[in-house]
Amino acid sequence: MAGRTVNVFYDEVMLGHNPEVDLPYLPSRVEKRVRHILDGLDFKWSYPEHPGRVSAIKTYLDEHPIPGVHFRTGPKASYKQLARVHTSAYLDYLFSLAGKRAWLDSDTTAVSPDSIDAAVMAAGLAIAAVESVVNGKAGSAFALVRPPGHHAEPVRARGFCLINNVAVAAAHAHAKLGCERILIIDWDAHHGNGTQDIFWADPSVLFFDTHCAAPFYPGSGDLEEVGAGLGEGYTINVPMAESSGDVAFEKAFRDILIPAADQFKPDLILVSAGFDPHRNDLAMNLTYDGFKAITAIVQGIADKHCKGKLAFVLEGGYNLTSLSRGVHSVLEVLTGGKVPKVSEIGIKEVESAAEFHLSAFTDDE
Repeated sequence: MAGRTVNVFYDEVMLGHNPEVDLPYLPSRVEKRVRHILDGLDFKWSYPEHPGRVSAIKTYLDEHPIPGVHFRTGPKASYKQLARVHTSAYLDYLFSLAGKRAWLDSDTTAVSPDSIDAAVMAAGLAIAAVESVVNGKAGSAFALVRPPGHHAEPVRARGFCLINNVAVAAAHAHAKLGCERILIIDWDAHHGNGTQDIFWADPSVLFFDTHCAAPFYPGSGDLEEVGAGLGEGYTINVPMAESSGDVAFEKAFRDILIPAADQFKPDLILVSAGFDPHRNDLAMNLTYDGFKAITAIVQGIADKHCKGKLAFVLEGGYNLTSLSRGVHSVLEVLTGGKVPKVSEIGIKEVESAAEFHLSAFTDDE
C-alpha cells in the first residue's frame, strides 16, 4: 500500500503553553497545595509537558522527511465546538485565565499567559485532522498538538491536559461530518480517563484503551469499567503490566480490538497516540517496531470498515528521542512503509549476536 498521503497538522502557536514552576502564579488553595508537593521533593521539578516536545518532533521530521507526509495548519476551535464535550462553566473559567499564570489542580496542571490560545489551537487542529480524512484530502492525518487532552474531563483540567482534543474532534465528526460510529483508540501509557468520562454513556463511540494498570496514574481503567446506560459495553479497558512489550500490545490489538471493531463497524477511527509506552520513557516497554505493528493493525481496521478514515492525535511522550522517532515510525507505516514482525524484547538482539558468532562454532570455511 505504498504511496499513501498523510496530513500532519502543526502550528507554532502551541509553543506558547509554557508553565515555568519557578515563576509566581495566581494565589489560591491549589497553588498552596502544589507548592507543598514541590517543596517536599528532593530534586528540582520542571514542567514535563514543555514546548520542546513538539518542536523536537517537528525538527526530526524535517531532518528525516517521509514521502507522502504534508504539513498543514488550521483554525482554532470555537467555543461551540469545545462545548460539545466540556461544560460552559469550565470553559468560561478556562478562558478567564488567558494572559495569566495559574495552577489548576494538584496533578500540577498549570497555565501560562499563552496557554489558552495553545489549547484552543490544539483542539482546532484535531478537528482539522478529522475533516481532512473525512473529506478525502488525505489517506490519514496526524495532529501534532499540545497541550495533550485525554485526561481533561468535562468539568476540569487534569494530568497536563486542558481541553480533550480527541473528544472535541470526535464530537465534531458526529455533529457536523455525518460520522455515526466513531472508534477511539488510546495507546498512551496512562489511562484516558477524560475521554472515557465524556463518552461513558454514548453508544456512538467505542472507546478502546490500553494502559499501564492502576495504581499507575490516573488510577482508573479497570477491566470492569465498561460504560453505563446506553453506552454499556462501549468502553473497553485493557490494563497491562508495566513491562508488557511489543508482543503483548500486538496480542491486545489483534485479540480484543479487531473483534470489537468488526462488531462495531466504525465509520471513523481516532487514535490518542501517546509515546510514553516506549521502553525509554515511562512504562510499557514498546519499541519502534511495536508502534509500527499496532499502527498497521489500526490502519487495517480503518481500511476494512471506513475507507481508511483514520486520524491520530498526539498525547504523552516525554523522552524527546523516543517521542520523535516514535511519531516518525507511525508516519512511516501510514505512508505505506514496511511493518516488521515483532518478538519478545531482547530476542532480536540475541538473534543478531548468534548470526555474528555462529561461524566460530561451525566447520564451514
